[in-house]
Amino acid sequence: RQHEVPRRVKRAWVIPPISVSENHKRIPHLLVQIKSDKQQPGGVIYSIKGPGVDEEPLGIFSIDKFTGKVFLNAMLDREENDRYRLKAFALDLGGATLEDPTDLEIIVVDQNDNRPLFRQDIFTGHIVEGAEPGTCVMTVDATDADDPDTDNAALRYSILEQGAAGMFSINATTGEICAARPSLDRETVGVYNLTVQAADMSGDGLTTTATAVIYLEDINDNPPEFTKEEFSMEVEEEAAGVDVGKVFVHDKDLAGSPNWLAKFTILEGDPEGAFAIRTDPYTNDGVLSVAKPLDHEARDRFELTLSVQNERPLEPTAPASPRALATVRVQVRDVNEAPIFRENPRRVSVLEGAPPGTPVTTYTASDPDTRQLQTLTYALLYDPAEWLQLDPHTGTVRTRRELLHPSAFLQGGWYIALVLARDDAEPPLSATGTLSIEILEVNDHAPLLQPPAGVVCGRPGRGGSLLLGATDDDRPPHGAPFHFQLSPQHPQLARNWSIARFNGEGQPGWGPLPGGAGGPLLTVCPCPSRSDPRGAGRAGGAARGALLAPAAAPGLGDPPAGAAPAAEHFVLAGLGAARVRGRRRALRKGLLQRSGDDMRDNILNYDEQGGGEEDQDAYDINQLRHPELFVPRARPPVRRDALLSSATPPAPRKLPSSPSDIEDFINEGLEAADSDPSVPPYDTALIYDYEGSGSVASPLSSIVSSLTDEDQDYDYLSEWGPRFRRLADLYG
Repeated sequence: RQHEVPRRVKRAWVIPPISVSENHKRIPHLLVQIKSDKQQPGGVIYSIKGPGVDEEPLGIFSIDKFTGKVFLNAMLDREENDRYRLKAFALDLGGATLEDPTDLEIIVVDQNDNRPLFRQDIFTGHIVEGAEPGTCVMTVDATDADDPDTDNAALRYSILEQGAAGMFSINATTGEICAARPSLDRETVGVYNLTVQAADMSGDGLTTTATAVIYLEDINDNPPEFTKEEFSMEVEEEAAGVDVGKVFVHDKDLAGSPNWLAKFTILEGDPEGAFAIRTDPYTNDGVLSVAKPLDHEARDRFELTLSVQNERPLEPTAPASPRALATVRVQVRDVNEAPIFRENPRRVSVLEGAPPGTPVTTYTASDPDTRQLQTLTYALLYDPAEWLQLDPHTGTVRTRRELLHPSAFLQGGWYIALVLARDDAEPPLSATGTLSIEILEVNDHAPLLQPPAGVVCGRPGRGGSLLLGATDDDRPPHGAPFHFQLSPQHPQLARNWSIARFNGEGQPGWGPLPGGAGGPLLTVCPCPSRSDPRGAGRAGGAARGALLAPAAAPGLGDPPAGAAPAAEHFVLAGLGAARVRGRRRALRKGLLQRSGDDMRDNILNYDEQGGGEEDQDAYDINQLRHPELFVPRARPPVRRDALLSSATPPAPRKLPSSPSDIEDFINEGLEAADSDPSVPPYDTALIYDYEGSGSVASPLSSIVSSLTDEDQDYDYLSEWGPRFRRLADLYG
């Protein structure tokens, strides 16, 4: 193989870094000369580019294009730019590149031309008083713009000034300030102002200063103390809620803080709690006030023992106070007090109609000023009806005129008056008492029956009725409710007359009539008939009426002069009422006694409103109530007080075939009722309402066609429609 001969390696065009000190004052200053060995001297053109040449900042560096010398044309500041990186070029005279571009680095060497700077002019810190040595407060720090890798930026801290005793120290490297002694006392020195310094070159170079302000935080190491041991005050009696005076205290702790704020307590001398004490938040003094009204006559002086302490507990190391207790002497001054009515209002009772001069009561007041000689006088302050008279010296109240009901001055039976009591002090004081007088009701009015007259008519065997009421000018319990009764002087009235309660105004009563009671005179006479409109009686007994005329009782049983021979006179003292409903129940009971529980002879009300399908025209109901006015019949009435021996009326009865036969149907029912011995005297006739004709359903009365279930056939119920299907299933 052919042997390779080593060739010479061409040396690269390399320029080492160039160092230059900042702040160089000899300008221009030669930094370096660059050369290229590609051409003979004079045959190469040199140039540089980069910051400081053709880039900002311009004009700092320049080069001689023929010799290759690089010059510094301005002062450099390392804090602005610590190095410059340029490019160097070598060209021949024709402009062709002789060398590749190479780097030219210019390094600016630092000088100690910058002082240290604290981050703030004043530093603030807090530390509690009594802190242990070594307790740190804060850290002060500074900066230096010089090269941190040189002593130009190596800082050291120190305290130049802090006052006496040297209470604080500073770490020279970190700038941390800490307590140096254990005797920090806010009450002695509350604020420390320190002058601190920072120096570069490890403390030997440039320096700067700042202020460190240290505040001592308060702790409760001083108890409050009274300024003196005894205090004296005065207060008027009967004054409640007023301030009596102040007790003064002193506390060395920080004003306004919980360590300074005092709290007072009344330890002795006020078992009833007549006084109270509070703290003035601005002055920290104790304000003594009256919590309950004081009475000079009961107690004219007080000696109170007070204690004081802080809101926040004392520190264990705090000393005890020799003035934590004080004595307060309070003198109670006597003042004039108003009279007092011990019983207010006073309630008394007086009978209605009491004559003038009747004693009502003695209403007096008492004077609380027992240690002053005073006289009380009395007067009527309010007497709207002028019913009363008052003794101004004794307070005795009497009636001036008769007290009567009713009166516009009475309120629910009470009369209200006001009595004034006044003392003779200067100035005089007075008090007002309320006198409530109950006017007791007296039974001095007889009840009056209303109406004073009335007329009652009825058919034979039917009882008539008369509705009576009563009024009374007296109030309860001598007024309503009333008790009504038949006159006990005429016992025969009870055979044919009865009296019953109708509403809440009357109650049956059978005792003797009270004195002054009154009653109407009831006269029974024939009523006019259809054939004799003038009132001629029919043979065998006519329908009777009643004429009610006023008469006084007792002693009104004699008939008045001129009365008709056939008339009967009765004295009533109450409400005459026909017990129609009760007698109907009795009649039904009597008719059904022989058939047990068979109720089919009754007409049951199923709350059906109206008649049959074709019952569109109203039927004259007067034909049912007064059939004798339309179809006269001559059937004699049956005496109710006679013995009856008739058997149960025959059944079934024939139903009416037309409206004209309704009277006969009803009269047959009446006759059956008259024949029943179990019916009470003078019962009324049974009334059956007729609901019209033409209904597809048979009359309900046909259900009761016999008195026994065995004689009745109920198969036809199934033909009456859906309403009677259930009955057909039960009885068919």
